[in-house]
Amino acid sequence: MWNKFLASDPGRNRPILHNLMALAVGGKHRWNEMLFHDVHHAFPNALGTLSQRGRFHGWKKVHDASVEVLYRGLWKPNGDEETEMQKQQKKRSLLMRQGQ
Repeated sequence: MWNKFLASDPGRNRPILHNLMALAVGGKHRWNEMLFHDVHHAFPNALGTLSQRGRFHGWKKVHDASVEVLYRGLWKPNGDEETEMQKQQKKRSLLMRQGQ
């Protein structure tokens, strides 16, 4: 359910909810942690916490970089059929990238 919600690009389709959630968790730099938790777990040593990066580099720059990571893909193709999560992330990154 969460991945389907994210794949609908809530930043553009539901901007009020998107901003309220960011306010509820303490700012957009922390909201990035929720939006891109899969990116954080894919590269924990390289990224660290996205909210910490957002404090120093700005939430928008971290957000855009995370979209780019999702666009390039978190997994190497191995010949298997794409999982539902891979399909959702691909859809999500394409929608977000088109909106930039």
